Amino acid sequence: LVLLHGFGASVFSWREVMVPLAKVGTVLAFDRPASGLTSRPLPGEWKSENPYSVDAQVTQTVTLMDKLGVGKAVLVGNSAGGRIAMLTALRFPERVQALVLVDAAVYTGDGMPSWIRPLLHIPQMRRWGPLFVRSISSWGVRILESAWHDPAKITPEILAGYKKALQAANWDQALWELTLASQPENLEAQIDKIQVPALVITGDDDRIVPTEQSVRLADELPHAELVVIPACGHLPQEECPGAFLSAVTDFLARTTR
Repeated sequence: LVLLHGFGASVFSWREVMVPLAKVGTVLAFDRPASGLTSRPLPGEWKSENPYSVDAQVTQTVTLMDKLGVGKAVLVGNSAGGRIAMLTALRFPERVQALVLVDAAVYTGDGMPSWIRPLLHIPQMRRWGPLFVRSISSWGVRILESAWHDPAKITPEILAGYKKALQAANWDQALWELTLASQPENLEAQIDKIQVPALVITGDDDRIVPTEQSVRLADELPHAELVVIPACGHLPQEECPGAFLSAVTDFLARTTR
């Protein structure tokens, strides 16, 4: 199982479920570009593909599998990680055994409006962008709270785990490069091409990716089933790990044996 976290998160997001999932199969999790404690290359430091682009993130996922000798895997993606999981299944269908899409950002987050892109690359935005990103240390807490059905469950330890990434060198510049590299992928027009078994999981109180979007995704994916977890938000693997694990292990037992 390859675990792909969402925007602003890291492998920390999977802390409640990694060990239980390891009883089902080998679990791989990594910090995606501009996230967690991964390296943050800056413009001029890469020689080919922009490592923050969506295409590069798909390639990175499969390259990690190659390095570790994994021929096929179940991709488990939360939020923006769900987009990467689906795009990987489209580009490398022979490498994906099944998908677990956790509040996947499919119908939202498909790049930025075309009219704003030229503004992002003017010299002033190159200077101001990282300054804007640095404010995540304050508004990021509000976003995290909105991602939980019951934000009272967010402990100081959880906040510290999310803020740890802000200690990495060039974290703000890298997050801005990730923003600049965002491009529309037209994913929703390709959903019917995904032919692997899929489990769509959502909380019934997702205020980041509205629950009805996950219901729609399960309806439009050719071989998908849907699980809606009650009293749960955008991060079921963190807020409702028991229900999340029950859904995933049941799905894997029926589809991957």
